[in-house]
Amino acid sequence: MKKLIILGMGVCVALAFTSCKSSESAYKKAYEKAKEQELASSQQVAPVETPSIAAPPVVAPPVVVERTPVAPEAGVRREKVTLISGDDLKDYSVVCGSFGLKVNAEALRDYLVGQGYNAVIAFNVETAMYRVVAGTYPDRSSAIAARNALKNRYPNRKDFQGAWLLYRLY
Repeated sequence: MKKLIILGMGVCVALAFTSCKSSESAYKKAYEKAKEQELASSQQVAPVETPSIAAPPVVAPPVVVERTPVAPEAGVRREKVTLISGDDLKDYSVVCGSFGLKVNAEALRDYLVGQGYNAVIAFNVETAMYRVVAGTYPDRSSAIAARNALKNRYPNRKDFQGAWLLYRLY
């Protein structure tokens, strides 16, 4: 009886190993097929272009473009601001920093004061931004000259290179 049980188990094990195909081979076959398709698509011959002699480029005469005069207030932002710290705020100001936090604006103002500027902080209620003003001037031409001088004095500071003019609305 024991012999029959052992013999039956042996037959079952033999049938189990011989009847099932390995799942690895199915994945391997799919992988090899994909590789063959990839190689076949990369080996397709691209059409060969024959070099042709190009005609010399045609040079058009230079076009003269007349520029229209810029409006006197172009490049100036108009905002209603209130003075937070400092002496006075005139019509035109050179803004070299805008911050959402007053502490950051005060730090830049302190730096500018240390560099000899009469810096002030103005607050725009609509945007909730603190504007650090390097200088304030009664006319636009003075403000432009001051902004350009600031940019020339600090060529490596990106924040000062982005300085802009503010016209104060009342």
